[in-house]
Amino acid sequence: MHLFRSAAVFMAAVMVAHAASAQKDTTKTKLKPYKDVVPATAKTSDGFFSVHKVDDKYLLEIPDSLLGHDLLVVNRIVKAATGATPAKVLFGGAFSYAGDEIGENIIRFEKLTDDKIFLKSISFEERSSDSSANGLYWDLQNNNVQPIQAAFPIKAVNADKHAEVIDVTEFINSDNNILYFPSGIKTFMGITGVAADRSYVDRIQAYPMNIEIRTVRTYNSTPGPNGAAMPPRTYELNSSMILLPETPMHGRPADPRIGFFSDQYVDFDANPDGVKTAGDIWRWRMEPKPEDRERYLRGELVEPANPIVIYIDPLTPKKWVPYLIQGINDWQAAFEKAGFKNAIIGKEAPVGDSTWSLEDARHSVLVYKPSDIPNASGPSVRDPRSGEILETHINWYHNVMELLYKWYFVQAAANDPRARKPQFDDTLMGNLIRFVSSHEVGHTLGLMHNFGASSTVPVENLRNKAWVDAHGHTPSIMDYARFDYVAQPEDSIDENGLWPHIGDYDKWTIQWGYRWLPTLSAEAEKDTLDRWIAAQFALGPQYFYGAQTDPLDPMNFRGTNPDPRDQSEDLGDDAMKASAYGIKNLQRVEPHLLEWTREPHDGYERVGEMYKAVVNEYALFMGHVLKNVGGIMITPKNVDQSGPVFTYPSRDKQQRAMAFLNAQLFATPTWLIDTKLFSLTTVGFGDVATVQDKVLTSLLDPARISQLIQQETDLGSAKAYTALDMLHDLRQGVFSELSTGRPIDAYRRNLQKAYVERLCGLVGTKSTVNRSDDALSILKAHAKDLSAAVKAAAARSTDALTRDHLTDLGERIDEALKPYGR
Repeated sequence: MHLFRSAAVFMAAVMVAHAASAQKDTTKTKLKPYKDVVPATAKTSDGFFSVHKVDDKYLLEIPDSLLGHDLLVVNRIVKAATGATPAKVLFGGAFSYAGDEIGENIIRFEKLTDDKIFLKSISFEERSSDSSANGLYWDLQNNNVQPIQAAFPIKAVNADKHAEVIDVTEFINSDNNILYFPSGIKTFMGITGVAADRSYVDRIQAYPMNIEIRTVRTYNSTPGPNGAAMPPRTYELNSSMILLPETPMHGRPADPRIGFFSDQYVDFDANPDGVKTAGDIWRWRMEPKPEDRERYLRGELVEPANPIVIYIDPLTPKKWVPYLIQGINDWQAAFEKAGFKNAIIGKEAPVGDSTWSLEDARHSVLVYKPSDIPNASGPSVRDPRSGEILETHINWYHNVMELLYKWYFVQAAANDPRARKPQFDDTLMGNLIRFVSSHEVGHTLGLMHNFGASSTVPVENLRNKAWVDAHGHTPSIMDYARFDYVAQPEDSIDENGLWPHIGDYDKWTIQWGYRWLPTLSAEAEKDTLDRWIAAQFALGPQYFYGAQTDPLDPMNFRGTNPDPRDQSEDLGDDAMKASAYGIKNLQRVEPHLLEWTREPHDGYERVGEMYKAVVNEYALFMGHVLKNVGGIMITPKNVDQSGPVFTYPSRDKQQRAMAFLNAQLFATPTWLIDTKLFSLTTVGFGDVATVQDKVLTSLLDPARISQLIQQETDLGSAKAYTALDMLHDLRQGVFSELSTGRPIDAYRRNLQKAYVERLCGLVGTKSTVNRSDDALSILKAHAKDLSAAVKAAAARSTDALTRDHLTDLGERIDEALKPYGR
């Protein structure tokens, strides 16, 4: 009986296995012949994949050799939707204009079963290549499975080409994150799902290294205010699928002392006993032609095998094209320091070439956008495996010229008569465009902002014509150092010295990042790069790199970067001296605002805008000085370099900073009280009062007080500028009338009220100051002393308005201190 039962079980198992095998064979037989799936009538485009259009379907033919190969997908807007979108209105135009990138993905097609091709998205954020017994490669593979985004049944096999055919029509028509707007960006843009009935595939074109997918997509809009229905938005989009090199370019490790962008990743190999965050700098593949390699290694200048070519959008106004090209070509001198001539070339886009398109990922383009956004930017597309830059689409917004006009008018009109008019001539504006073009191209070469460059120049050198002609007013065009506002009219500095140029730092950084080192091991290359840095720094301070401050916090009110050397819109090694010269020039410009901005038949809106531009420049000067008080200078070093990484500005420098703020800001800047202009426009002294209020708030910030306490702890009270020193000097400036007995005018009364309100907010019952911090103790003591001083002065005052004002201030402080038993 048991034997019979076992035999029955065995036979059943055999039958099941046979059925499964038959089913698998049946699966294979389901594949139609290739000629039935891809008939002779198919419209075929051959590239690294072949694309077949059969009726309304799109088929990809994927060679077996490219299964598992890394592909980069770059998605851009070809034609943008009409009307204002939330992204245009609120977020600086992101994802709103033709040429804007909307997403990038690394993908692979993999055959994981016999009957399907799977599409995976790939991340390189964690890496290990050590597959030895002590390495983590295999462990990382087991804990780093990449997500499958789509599956495609195999429709046919091309045996001759060892390739499989899949139908991607449904995927391309679907609302997916690989080809189109990611879900988070759709929320950001105020759009929801795609309207399939109003969307379609325009065309798919294959090339040797890329496939271009052009679609028209209509999206429904999120409801407007009060739930109002909003019209749909239709975009023409392009997805570039780029074949990445089978072997990635050799990466060059990032160094915090050199301002290159880098893609950060977790490296499980670098530290055998832990993990390390590493990064490769962003740079183009810059190598000599094979026949020129020996000449290059002998030190001769050679042309690269693949020069960087940046085309100018054919829709760019023709009068600006030569200046944009000059801004690109200005970087050729920097690449010569790395051993390459003609390494970067600006060109007009070809006319009448049907194979050329702005969205094609093979081409780098400066894209001109009809936008009111006063800006430009230089993003790039990279291979995340190595940092290799593959292409760039520079965003050039039409209204950047408004920004250039205001900058140059405010900073240079005192020295350049051509700036004293409501519109600049084309030559002047063209040269200003050239400088911005160079700056943005610098970003596309991998360079970050260097906000520390301008701090390496002695202020008096900025008034020396011979010096600025030879060196420029800052060593890096990647700084936000616009024009030489330090120069005075008697210095006779012309346009060459007034505006920025590609400088010593820029040329050195390109040399460090792009010099070809083919014969060195990774360790030897690292040693060489490190020696170069040490040798270059020994030549002078002009090679210093200072990290960027927060662009949304240019005056550093939020303390995003404590180093007073690393600032936006500043010049020179001494903010007090430089700002004093800058204010002299503003005082030359402000009285002429009505005259120099006058346009027949216009109203007074323009002069009001330019008054605000003057006040904004003045505010920047105050911010430059402010950052010295409680600042920390951070100079990254490795263990082979001597000297500290963290240092403080000297006591004297911080005292001079407070004296400057008292003299130039808190003592009413009467030169900005323009009663005639105020009577014609909507501007007034309130714009200046806002600057006073912001600086007061920043000086009284407990974080700044704590930093001053830390300075005293580190240096001792004799060497440090202490928190008590700062509060004493600030009170002396804001409340100078307490000791002189002079009547207090309306401007000063408002300033003093603002001071007391900030102080009361810090020490009152609603204070958020950390109660375990010494900052609160110091501020409370300061408030008590100030209360006593204002009440005593009120008792002495013979001016009724002054007396009432001071009495009120004393009562406000006492009310705030009540919980503490005042």
